Amino acid sequence: MIDSATVTVILVILALLLDISIRVFSVIFIPQNRKPQTATAWLLAIFLIPYLGILLFLLVGSTRLPKSRREKQRRVNEYILEATEDDAQVVRDADFPDWLEPIVELNRTLGSMPLMSGNTAKLYTEYAESLAAMTAAVSSAKKFVHVEFYILAFDRTTTPFFDAMQAAVKRGVTVRVLLDHIASVRSPGYHRTLRKLRRIGVTWKLMLPVQPLRGKYQRPDLRNHRKLLVIDGEVAFTGSQNMIDRSYNKRGNLRRGLKWKDLMVRFEGPIVGGVNALFITDWYSETNELLLRETIITEPEETAQVLDAQVVPSGPGFDLENNLRLFNSLLYSAQERVIITSPYFVPDDSMLYAITNAAYRGLDVQLFVSEVGDQPVVFHAQRSYYEALLRAGVRIWLYRTPTVLHAKHFTIDDDVAVVGSSNMDMRSFSLNYEISVMMRGRHIVQQLRDVEQSYRDESRELFLDDWLERPLRSKVLDNTARLTAAVQ
Repeated sequence: MIDSATVTVILVILALLLDISIRVFSVIFIPQNRKPQTATAWLLAIFLIPYLGILLFLLVGSTRLPKSRREKQRRVNEYILEATEDDAQVVRDADFPDWLEPIVELNRTLGSMPLMSGNTAKLYTEYAESLAAMTAAVSSAKKFVHVEFYILAFDRTTTPFFDAMQAAVKRGVTVRVLLDHIASVRSPGYHRTLRKLRRIGVTWKLMLPVQPLRGKYQRPDLRNHRKLLVIDGEVAFTGSQNMIDRSYNKRGNLRRGLKWKDLMVRFEGPIVGGVNALFITDWYSETNELLLRETIITEPEETAQVLDAQVVPSGPGFDLENNLRLFNSLLYSAQERVIITSPYFVPDDSMLYAITNAAYRGLDVQLFVSEVGDQPVVFHAQRSYYEALLRAGVRIWLYRTPTVLHAKHFTIDDDVAVVGSSNMDMRSFSLNYEISVMMRGRHIVQQLRDVEQSYRDESRELFLDDWLERPLRSKVLDNTARLTAAVQ
């Protein structure tokens, strides 16, 4: 009979062997096909807390979606390339930057979408105004309405939009709705929203549902972060705004008086077909229904304010980080100025180098972020980058509390702008489905310059000397959060 002391020794030996095995496995497998900083963060977590760390890695360590979803993305990409082969021609006039051509080709290669001319764009910087514009567009629909939001909630603010969808259904318009599962279920009133969707008669689906009992499961924090609305293939909206009240209806936000400030863009012209293609892709992924009959490409607009535009989709359904590659390419191509607006700014090493290199090259580089944060870990991780940016000469503007500057856009020189749903953080690069629209046209850049100036008027500039004087506890929190941000 084995005595208790022997059993204890055996258990200790087994535990040591298991611990060593976990560490050896981690060193061999975790660095494979991962960025060094991400692999380092995972290894650090596993070496500090081996059993919990390896469990977390097995649960959320892979950024790849199930094979069936990746295959659907591939099929749609092939269709888009074939369907838009004749639409990829854009007149290269005297104002077309030489450096932009390879970036257009990069986007085409990675995301399949062409650069298309003959588009118009209208910016909405006020929450109520953009919501009213989207509601009016739904009210004018004659054929179909495609609604896709990371967070969609039925509340007092969004009631007119839901009423417009209901009226459209009654007119015989096909209304399809996609909402991200985890993001929406975490929002107050989730079940009330689903009841409303059923009641008004729209066809709706959850995006990336985490429902293992129904056979629907993937890494829980792979999310669809896109925000878009398409009306009859003729009008499209996209940008940073979710379909929910500005406070997000959360008690903490209401207590602190937090209000979100966003930017949405209303497009007309051929680019609408590109935005709609993303909805069609996501609808196909969730329903197996491929809406090829509704891949409408409208005729180019004939006005003085037309612009070239290219949709750049990104997310875990793609093999490469399309948005990160676009952003870095533009940063390295800039000749005069770079102005970035991002609510969650947690760049990887490549982006940090691209931004600071632009500043070291003597360019005017500015970053707009919020003075207040709604997500503590991300907020502190973001702050950990301020010193390096300030030392490089980047000007940082903090949009004053209690407003959360949630807009996502940036401008390059006087030529190119990018708007969409993508933050400049590692989550948006690797884990989230995003939509970015690259636009070429000096008039749209000038409009965004006016928007940037409005931010500047409501912000305070952060200076290096003041930043270095912040309390030690803040520095510790910032640097600790930076480590956790790289665990993907």
